[in-house]
Order: sequence, then C-alpha cells, then structure tokens
Amino acid sequence: MASVCTTLAIIGMIYISPVLIPALVLVGVLYDLFNSELPPGIDQPLKLRFFNAVMISAMLAGKMLQKVGICNDFTVLRILLDGIPPWRDSKLLIKDLRVDEVPLRIYQPKSPPTGKRRGILYFHGGAGTFGSIRAFERICRYMAKKCNSVVVSVGYRLAPEHPYPGQYFDCLNATLYFMRNLEEYHVDPALIIVSGDSCGANFATVICQILLNNRDLPKVRAQVLLYPGLQGLDFQLPSYQQNASVPILYRKLVLYFCFRYLNKEPKFLKDILHNCHVCESVRSKYKKWVSADLIPDEFKIRGYVPPTPPSYKPEVYETIKEVLALTFSPLLAEDSVICQLPEAYIVTCEFDVLRDDGLLYKKRLEDNGVQVTWYHSESGFHGILAFFGYGIFSFFSGKKIVDNLVNYINSL
Repeated sequence: MASVCTTLAIIGMIYISPVLIPALVLVGVLYDLFNSELPPGIDQPLKLRFFNAVMISAMLAGKMLQKVGICNDFTVLRILLDGIPPWRDSKLLIKDLRVDEVPLRIYQPKSPPTGKRRGILYFHGGAGTFGSIRAFERICRYMAKKCNSVVVSVGYRLAPEHPYPGQYFDCLNATLYFMRNLEEYHVDPALIIVSGDSCGANFATVICQILLNNRDLPKVRAQVLLYPGLQGLDFQLPSYQQNASVPILYRKLVLYFCFRYLNKEPKFLKDILHNCHVCESVRSKYKKWVSADLIPDEFKIRGYVPPTPPSYKPEVYETIKEVLALTFSPLLAEDSVICQLPEAYIVTCEFDVLRDDGLLYKKRLEDNGVQVTWYHSESGFHGILAFFGYGIFSFFSGKKIVDNLVNYINSL
C-alpha cells in the first residue's frame, strides 16, 4: 500500500510540476524567511535555511495532493527525506528481513570477527510519521564499520496509517527478535546497545524501561539517546521558548506532528503550548522531574520568561491526554524504574526545542545513580543527523556528534 501511495504521489507531483512546484518552492522560501529564526552560533545557517524551505514546500505539496485524494499529506515529505541510496559497501554484509511485518536491515562487517561483536539496535527519528531505514542508511553503515558492530535498523510502521502506540510494539518485537538470535549474528549478549534519534530515542527509552521486567533476556548494556523527545507535560521549558522558531523543528510543528502521530485533528494548539492540558495536581506531582527550575542557568542565558500559571481546560486534556502516558513521556517513569536502567549516552543540541528533555532525563538518571555520558552540540539543531553522510550537504556539527557517539560505543 505504501508503494502505491508513493507512486501516486510521484505521478501527482509530475502532473502539477510545471506550474505549482516553482510556486511551492517560492512559498517555502518566503515562509522560512518570515517565520524562522537563526540564532548566532547555529551551524551553517544558509544551508539550514535552504533545507527548511524545501521541507516546507514538501509539506505544502503533500497537503495539496491529500486534498485531491491522491495520497497522505506526509507522502511527499517521506519521499524527500528518504534521500539518495548510497553505493554498495564492500566492507559490509547487509541483510533485509521482516519480523512480524516490520522490516529490519542488519549491517555486519564482512571481516571475520576476532570475537563476539557489539549489537546496536537503531530506531530512526521522524515524529513517528516519517523517516525510514533508507533515510538513516548512512549513519547505520558508519556505526557498523567504525564500531565493528552488528547494527539493526528498525523500520517500524508509521502513523497515521499504523496507529499509535503500534510503533512501540514494532520496536519491541524487533528488539526481542534480535536478543533471541544473538548467536546467529556473533553478538556478545553483554554488549547490546539500544539507540535512536528524536522520537526514535523516545522509543529506545521506553524499550529499555519495558525490558527491565524481562529476566529471560540479556541486559541492555547502554541506551544511546540522540536529541530525545521524552515528555508532553511542559511546552514552556527554556528550550521551547528559545528555539520556538528555529528550523527544522518549530515549537508549533512539535504539536502538529504529535496530533498526526496520534491520528487526531490538530486543535487547541495555543492552549496546549500554554500547558492548559495539565491539571494542577499532575503539574505538582511531576514538578520534581519536569520544571525549568531543574535546567542549569547556563541554558537560560539566551532568554527565558517563567510562564503565567495556566488555566486547566478539561476539553484540552481529553484532546491530547495520550502525551502524558509513560509510552509517550518516559521521563515521568517512577524512580523505582529509572534506577534500574542501563548507563546512558545522551546528545543534546543547543538550538533544539527538545534540548531540555534530554537535560532533564540526564538529571533524573544521575539522581538515581545511573551513569550518564553527555555530549552537547553547541551549534547543533534538531534533525541534524538526517543529513549525515551527504558530503557538502552535511553539517559539521552532525559529523562531530556521530564521531563522539562512535568513540563512546567503542569505549564500552
């Protein structure tokens, strides 16, 4: 079905291309110019502005094609972000298979193993609605080679076609398959790493928490969380305020993607941005874990205004109550769960609305005695790893993030 939608979308784009594509690109450029903020210090701002305009144009094209019944509004964006397939790699053995209808791609170094290898599960980003194995092909190949590891990239099924919380079950089933077949891939059961970026890091966090209850499987050695989104409680944290208009993930887009992920019509966006979906008792209960007061002052220098206490609106809560569930907000898990988790490697980016989610989870883990290795990209922005491996189209900060990640994995 997905391939049919993709074909229809391509046909639709060809049909409208002579007139509308230039117009859509122009609209994307203008939207970016008038709505984006590129703070001093962000990595290669002109390049980022270009990619953001292209992404906006793809979303507009998708909405137009959806209105005429050709495809899903995310189809064009998915095609764009799939990227260009890389050349065959003579140093890797790459295998595709399906586990319970979920596609996996397994990367193994061709060189004979001198001992058992690390096993890395990778869940890609994309708000649960776009992204793919192919989109993150380059980073998975790089890890497999540089870390001499077996990397399993999980192509969990996307919302809204496959409703939430099915993505978590897809990731869990893929993880269980891999853990039960380590011998086949010559993987050391003591060196299993669960990783992901953005919403994929959210999935990785939840999977690590779920696996604590399974005593029949090997323990996860480390969780690798690359600019994770971990909570839907507070959209007024300093990073949300500072980076509200920074590409590629605007604050408003976070909520739009949340609604599409949950297969709901976007509404009450302004109320949710002001946290009107959270009642006082819930806010008080979790203030010890989710609060701007817990963010170090150095991350408030670019500006932070403590918000006026919001008025709780039950109808707003009912609209988006799923964001307070532990599957969506694993940052809200109890201390009795957090203290059992494996050590973590957390990446945050300065110019990312989700930056403070990573900082808060880092603090929670450390407060519960879990070892954390933290890398903060001073010039990075959300989604930067999607451009990794594309030469002049990549970003310097993305390469630094991946190289530091590789160094961490090799240290385990």
